[in-house]
Amino acid sequence: MALVVRRPVMLYERQYFLFTLCSVQIVAAPAPCLTPVHADRNGRSHTMVMNSTHLNEVLERYYLSPLYALEFCVGFPLNLIVVLGYIVCLQEWQSCNIYVFSLAISDLVFLCTLPHLSYLYANEQAVTVPALCVINRYVLHVNLYSSILFMVWISMDRFLLIKYPMRNHRLLRPRVALVVTGLTWLVVNVEVCPLITLLMQDLQKKNWSSCEDFASLKGDINPLSYSLGLTVTGYILPLLALCVFSRQISHLLQMQERAVQHRTSYKRPLRVVASATVMFLILYTPYHVLRNVRIASQQLWAHVDSSSLDYIKAMYVLTRPLAFLHSVINPVFYFLMGDKFRELLMTKIRNVSSKTKLRQESA
Repeated sequence: MALVVRRPVMLYERQYFLFTLCSVQIVAAPAPCLTPVHADRNGRSHTMVMNSTHLNEVLERYYLSPLYALEFCVGFPLNLIVVLGYIVCLQEWQSCNIYVFSLAISDLVFLCTLPHLSYLYANEQAVTVPALCVINRYVLHVNLYSSILFMVWISMDRFLLIKYPMRNHRLLRPRVALVVTGLTWLVVNVEVCPLITLLMQDLQKKNWSSCEDFASLKGDINPLSYSLGLTVTGYILPLLALCVFSRQISHLLQMQERAVQHRTSYKRPLRVVASATVMFLILYTPYHVLRNVRIASQQLWAHVDSSSLDYIKAMYVLTRPLAFLHSVINPVFYFLMGDKFRELLMTKIRNVSSKTKLRQESA
């Protein structure tokens, strides 16, 4: 009778066995071996298959959430400095100051909605306060279309200031600027107001537990027609106005070239307006195109399969933080306007700094 000696299985052999087993599974069913382990909000771990459906979940959690948080952390302090600086430093307000202040207020209020959205996307949590969902989405779109309109008025103001250096044009008066600002808020709110109806109807259909973005809403209002109307009136027309003012400022400077060729303060408005036009073109165009494509793809007449719908949604998700990046970039334009705000703010900061040093030395 032969004696059989059982030797212990070495660790590397176990690893080789597991690797071989996994390799066999890869041929038959690759998903279990290649997919990462994902933990849900309750702490349970489960395997997540990286298909088109999960792609959107990953983008919302690891793309939307951190970018919204980053935009808030950078944009909120910058816009707060502008708002407080205008309140504290400026004693005599001009028309351009009113437009810039209104734009900064719009950006500041919008940025306050981002932490809540970032938290929801990061934790994959359902909506607990439907009213907060409606307010967040409403403020977001009011800011989206008021920002470009206020930039149009700033461009108009810069053009008129070059043409009428003595400020003897009616549109350069502060009272007129206040009226234009009030009408701007009114027009934008009228444009965005139907969104409230869409949001309420969509929330009701989903048992008040899911806060969808604009392109995913369903209600009595035709979302595609409404989105196309907003695209034309809220984006394309203001963008064309920015292009017109850029062209007019350039033409005016060419006519006055001999007189102002050594005056960089006159050339700065052209750079500001042209840069603003390029900024909105780059940031807003992908968002509006993909939003309309996303809504159109969900219509019955489109006949788009579910996988394509998921990929279209993923591309739309990628454009959303890009469109809202204007709230972070806008403060840069405030300091390039060429008015007295930058000098007054720096003087105020130096005075506060010197007073603080004197108090520390005296103490």
